[in-house]
Amino acid sequence: MTTFALIGAGPGLGLAAARRFGAAGHSIALVSRSADHLDSLIAALDDDGIKAGAFPADVLDPATLTAALHTAAETLGPVEVLQYSPVPRADFMKPVLDTGAADLEDPLAFSVKGPVTCVNAVLPGMRRLGRGTLLFVNGGSAVRPHPERAGTSIAFAAESAYARMLHEALAPENIHAAQLIIPGAIRPDAEHSSPQVLAERLYSMHTERHGFRHYAEPLPD
Repeated sequence: MTTFALIGAGPGLGLAAARRFGAAGHSIALVSRSADHLDSLIAALDDDGIKAGAFPADVLDPATLTAALHTAAETLGPVEVLQYSPVPRADFMKPVLDTGAADLEDPLAFSVKGPVTCVNAVLPGMRRLGRGTLLFVNGGSAVRPHPERAGTSIAFAAESAYARMLHEALAPENIHAAQLIIPGAIRPDAEHSSPQVLAERLYSMHTERHGFRHYAEPLPD
């Protein structure tokens, strides 16, 4: 059994994606800074008959993040699918004219150093498997920068560049890197952006393995 590793596990999209990949036969590694809420997610997955484990780590701490992913692979099986979708902190979203160099340190660590750390942790295992999928989930500011959300706009753009380079560099090794852009809010009643619909979209990106950038719905004008 191989593992679906979810960075940024939460009760919305995270739980829905874990259920979808778990239903397909993957064990589930839930990685989140807060250990407290992971128990409830594990219980929900256990009720569905899905094998899952909790691996607390902060994406701003490369050492604990690497250790969590290595432990997950040792405990549950090699990571075949990595989903990087933690929710940025509110203080990353200052207006551009109020943003100084120091204000970009955590957003860039969150959206660039975090993904690089995760990929470097799971890539050797994917290469041994001979396959793998790297899924990056971002908001609309990744492709359309917002002057009131400077930190995430800059950091998401950098994450997008990194993910796009992975898409091209790893394709010959049967490792697929792809990005899902979610322009608006994730809502249970949304036609295209409910947790369940997005989870299905992510699963199809893993199985169909075509193209780099996908949109949950069109960007608003």
